[in-house]
Amino acid sequence: MFIAPVRRRNLPGFTLLEIILAAAILGLMSMAIFRFVQTNISALRISATESMEEARYAGLLDLLTSQWQNLPTGDGALAGDTYKFNDRPRDEIIWACSAGPGLLTRYAGGEFTVRMRLRPIKEGSDRLQLGCYRKPRDEAEGSDETETWVPLIDDVNGLRIRYFSPMLNAWVERWTDTGHLPRLIELIIERPNGTNWRAIVAIGRTSFP
Repeated sequence: MFIAPVRRRNLPGFTLLEIILAAAILGLMSMAIFRFVQTNISALRISATESMEEARYAGLLDLLTSQWQNLPTGDGALAGDTYKFNDRPRDEIIWACSAGPGLLTRYAGGEFTVRMRLRPIKEGSDRLQLGCYRKPRDEAEGSDETETWVPLIDDVNGLRIRYFSPMLNAWVERWTDTGHLPRLIELIIERPNGTNWRAIVAIGRTSFP
């Protein structure tokens, strides 16, 4: 009997080496895509955080500009002094605040004294917060019963304030002339990231004899 040889068909397939190489390439591509997406998400998060921080400082500048450009030129309208604690500048500025559109006193009546300064965010903490103490202007000196704290900016390392005097034609570190207003007020806020925020507010209603 004659038996014809059976031809074996070569079926297409992948070797184990080819499968391992393909899996390695897919893994590298997945890792590259993951890192790309992660980097972009981190960049967007940092950008959003910076935008929020700059928006807070822009709001602070708008608030102070509105306050200081509408100060009366009478006695006790504005005063400021310089302080330093633990080698950090913590200057303080005090001004008279009218009712109505005053510093967060829209629904309060009467006149207010506003004192902007730094204080710890929590008792015993090294983290500082910029804000304002406010109280009725007719309250007895030294009485803090109705004084309230208005927080403005968190995580501040230092606060420096200077005043430009038209009489001296120079910047001064403190303002004690309560009968007049300075021409300019310079604010320098030291931030934890090492960059300082600086702004100059022009006082519109300054008049000197």
